Amino acid sequence: MNAVPTPLAAASTGGADLLLWVAIPYICLAVFAVGHVWRYRQDQFGWTSHTSQLLEHRWLRWGSPLFHLGAFMVIAGHVVGLAVPASWTEAAGITEHTYHTTAVWAGSVAGVAMVTGLGMLCARRLLTRRIRLGTDRSDKLLFPLLAATVLLGISATAAHNVFGPGYDYRETVSVWFRGIFALQPRPESIAGAPLLFQLHAVSACLLFAVWPFTRLVHVWSVPIGYLARPYLVYRRRVVPSADSTVRLHSRTTRSGRRAA
Repeated sequence: MNAVPTPLAAASTGGADLLLWVAIPYICLAVFAVGHVWRYRQDQFGWTSHTSQLLEHRWLRWGSPLFHLGAFMVIAGHVVGLAVPASWTEAAGITEHTYHTTAVWAGSVAGVAMVTGLGMLCARRLLTRRIRLGTDRSDKLLFPLLAATVLLGISATAAHNVFGPGYDYRETVSVWFRGIFALQPRPESIAGAPLLFQLHAVSACLLFAVWPFTRLVHVWSVPIGYLARPYLVYRRRVVPSADSTVRLHSRTTRSGRRAA
């Protein structure tokens, strides 16, 4: 269990650290919560992914699954890495070396898939004129911020844990993250982290702040019932040709005369 910061540690934390690692995270979380309530009450019809599949589907066919699959893996990795203390994984029999190796390589695969999918989606939006003209202001803010957050996370992992000597963020960044939600902020835990990890954390906080005002709200409307609902049966409607219509009319006329 993490100890409560001592007065000496709190006194050694500068004003900039308090602003970056205490004030901004709580402000962003407040905007995240209140913004969702406001969006739901004011814009329920806009609570969608704003899909543009009808305008272009070839890039979307590959880009969307890659992005979403990579995103799910990245989120799962962050939940384990940030929310679960190292003592818990060790108690479960997972050594630090095993955790580190799995996290680095699984995270790298997930990050590459997510970046590839996001790159295809951004290229699709930029190169397809009809989609580019339909891009609203929230998308122009969301896509660069989301790309920056993802690239900073991959860069931090690559620079320190793939090609570098290794950095155990669970002793610093994770402690700060859990302290925010436990209402026991420990800014000194992340203040000494490498710059890439700090930039990744700040960009993630900003991403949470803009979340309620973008298409990301569709995450909370995942159609779970779609997995269990019955199949929809489609039947092709055969339109008779002109010749068959004339022949049918002729047969009807002749049979009518016989009946008469």
